[in-house]
Amino acid sequence: MSQPSSPRGDQWTFLTNHARVLIALARDPEARGRDVAAAIGITERAVQLIVADLEAAGYLTRERVGRRNRYTIDLTVALRHPSEADHPVGDLLATFLHREDTPADDRERAAS
Repeated sequence: MSQPSSPRGDQWTFLTNHARVLIALARDPEARGRDVAAAIGITERAVQLIVADLEAAGYLTRERVGRRNRYTIDLTVALRHPSEADHPVGDLLATFLHREDTPADDRERAAS
């Protein structure tokens, strides 16, 4: 089998930075922007812009707690692309998070 001849053959990934930021905030709802940026390899400013996009689209809300932000993800909001719009973002997050770490499980435990 031949290798890709394109020099960019190893540069693409399946997930967008928006998905990576959302996954990082689902794992740690109190993560600082600089920590998210370092974890996924983008700038802190890029994280700020992505968080603003996600907030404007209804995927997350931001609550100020002291000097930090706490993010809450709405797992019911549909994915944006028309071919995936019949899936909520919670399906995507469940794929990348351990079941005991998902925001939905945290809400269920808190309600018990």
